[in-house]
Amino acid sequence: MSFEHASVTKGLMMSWALTSIIGGVLDVKHYLHLQLVPHISRHHQYWRLAVHHLAFSNSSDLLLAEILLYGVGVNIEQQFGSVKFASFTIVSALMATTLEFLTLILLHRVGVNHIPSGPTAVILSILYQWYRLVPSAYHFRVFGIPLSNKSFTYVLALLLALGHIPGSLASACIGLLVGFIYRSEVINIKSWRVSPAVIRFSKRFLLPLVGSTRPPRRLNRARPERSESTSEAMNEEVITTARPSTPAAQTDGSTNAQGEAGSVVREWVNELTGRTEDTARIRTPSEAEIAQVTAMFPDISREVIIGALQRSPSIEAAVEILLTAP
Repeated sequence: MSFEHASVTKGLMMSWALTSIIGGVLDVKHYLHLQLVPHISRHHQYWRLAVHHLAFSNSSDLLLAEILLYGVGVNIEQQFGSVKFASFTIVSALMATTLEFLTLILLHRVGVNHIPSGPTAVILSILYQWYRLVPSAYHFRVFGIPLSNKSFTYVLALLLALGHIPGSLASACIGLLVGFIYRSEVINIKSWRVSPAVIRFSKRFLLPLVGSTRPPRRLNRARPERSESTSEAMNEEVITTARPSTPAAQTDGSTNAQGEAGSVVREWVNELTGRTEDTARIRTPSEAEIAQVTAMFPDISREVIIGALQRSPSIEAAVEILLTAP
């Protein structure tokens, strides 16, 4: 999987990693978390609502978030499109901030007075879209428990949600709720898109900072292991996984195949399919070989035995052909 058609996801991963590192170096992460008492209620630090999504509080949360975002964000952006995905991310961040503030107001008396910094709610909102849109590739069982390939992603999300309970768990639940609200169209927010001016600005100034999102080039050449002999190394065969597009390429491929030592399996396939061999491969068997094979197969005519010996590099290969032939 690559970042093809997923420039927004790549930009988010780079931005959150950079801001988390800068916040740790400058020792300002203690300004980023949400706490109703006393930061908001007494000191009126409402700016924390706007900045608490910018960086994670520690490196373990950052690692889990980056793995989750790469695993689910790329798929969702490729299905939504970059413009819709960017709009969805902005809407999720705004809704999550509002719901987190209301959660602190309603539940601070029962112990939920602190929500750690980091866009946990936004990532869980993306995870909900991934849960609804991306099917499982395979299923398996562990001790009788049915699981799928998506279970490992859910485990990472659970670790992120349980990192700083109860605040991280509340933020994760809010993120899932935001994803549900966006998908169920309880309020009409799916049709909103960022303005064309913002899109033009992002393409001109931000996209070059993100870098290339082209998929990695897949080579179609494979080389066998280098032989110890110098003469064999000079005649080393170049194998390509691409289909030859010209008759000349097909001729080269057949020449390479004929250059290998004859095997029993190839002779067996040739005999079953009726494939004719090149005249350069036909050898002249000796009378001793003909007599030895005739003694083993008295019911087979001399012409058939001679034909099998001519197409075989050894008596064993000829016997194998005669045994497997109808």
